[in-house]
Amino acid sequence: MISKVLIANRGEIALRIIAACKEMGLKTVAVHSEADRDSLHVRYADDDVCIGPAASKQSYLNISSIIAAAEITGADAIHPGYGFLSENPHFAEIVAECQLTFIGPPASAIRLMGDKARARETAKNAGVPIIPGSEGSVKSVEEATEVAKVIGFPVILKAAAGGGGRGMRICWEESDLENQYETARSEAERAFGVADVYLEKYLERPRHIEIQVFADMQGRVVALGERECSIQRRHQKLIEESPSPVITEELRKRMGDAAIRLCQAVNYVNAGTIEFLYQDGEFYFMEMNTRIQVEHPVTEEVTGIDLVKEQLRVAAGEPLSVPLGDFRLRGHAMEFRVNAEDPVTFAPNPGKIREFHLPGGPGVRVDTHVYRDYVVPPHYDSLLAKLIVKGKDRLETIARARRALEQFVIEGVKTTIPLHRAIILNEQFIRGDISTRFMDKFSL
Repeated sequence: MISKVLIANRGEIALRIIAACKEMGLKTVAVHSEADRDSLHVRYADDDVCIGPAASKQSYLNISSIIAAAEITGADAIHPGYGFLSENPHFAEIVAECQLTFIGPPASAIRLMGDKARARETAKNAGVPIIPGSEGSVKSVEEATEVAKVIGFPVILKAAAGGGGRGMRICWEESDLENQYETARSEAERAFGVADVYLEKYLERPRHIEIQVFADMQGRVVALGERECSIQRRHQKLIEESPSPVITEELRKRMGDAAIRLCQAVNYVNAGTIEFLYQDGEFYFMEMNTRIQVEHPVTEEVTGIDLVKEQLRVAAGEPLSVPLGDFRLRGHAMEFRVNAEDPVTFAPNPGKIREFHLPGGPGVRVDTHVYRDYVVPPHYDSLLAKLIVKGKDRLETIARARRALEQFVIEGVKTTIPLHRAIILNEQFIRGDISTRFMDKFSL
């Protein structure tokens, strides 16, 4: 049994986890850096512990300080949220060694799926479609060139140990590959500490479709439908929705079955996401995120399932409360990431929020840690809030999104709200004719 949960994170996800714990009668512990003393997750938790200075390496990435905070507050479980240590297998191992419950998958699954080249090979062996590419990492530019000639240009180099667009380089011809190989390796090493890169065929206009999966300790695995995440800039998602405008019931089942096979192949437990690229009627495995996602509320809205509460139940050893078998989505939902960024240049814009007004009304939900006079620190991710909107269908959802975005007021820092307002007026977006290249030609 779990009685007290330490949340090894900050911002809106920390508040989201606290809310789930309160509904389940669980005590909570907030850890925070010196820069986050006035954050709402500190105020709403039952206990709080300062774990270091503002810099993430000295606070939210400091494993020994987090474990010490759990010990002194009597916490018996740790929820990592997303980002920071959420996909660090060493952290999951330390938590288990300290006789604490890690609210997430086993370290073995995190480690295997965190190595993108090994994850790709595992997916292939599980019968999950993969994009043509190298068998594991490519050790030299000559090896990469040989693979590229077989599968055909364009190709893309990817960091084996991470994602988020870092370590990625598109190569349209052989000379590009010669120029970009060492650049990709250097960037991968700086970002993830591992220089290995692998190579895949580059799809020119794919859609980014991900499947939410959940598995319990009894061996049951379910797929909870898809999220369309194609509206993104530099591989960073801006808008997510469910269901996708192009996924049929038959295709949803095929993708869900493939995601379940992969989970079973790695003995997965708890929440996870299998990310696919979809183009011309075919889907291909891209990577697995071994944690709760930023965009999990989209799935919650169309399934009626509280994914964070399900995480807590499964971590405590309880079976899934979700029925097995085909899962039908109800209605349509979208999530808009509101970041403290210039909506044109995307440069971070920290500072003090002078005015703050949340939208409301039917079908509107906002997950946020922000309030009037809150000071957005420059040290962390720029996410301020997630606007989640639901309607009976996609057109009603878009209409509600327009209304909600007009009512959403944040003054004092620049935000991406004007960008979202413009996107949902775009005829191509309204038609659902989108891909990961949508933002390439879009501007305010």
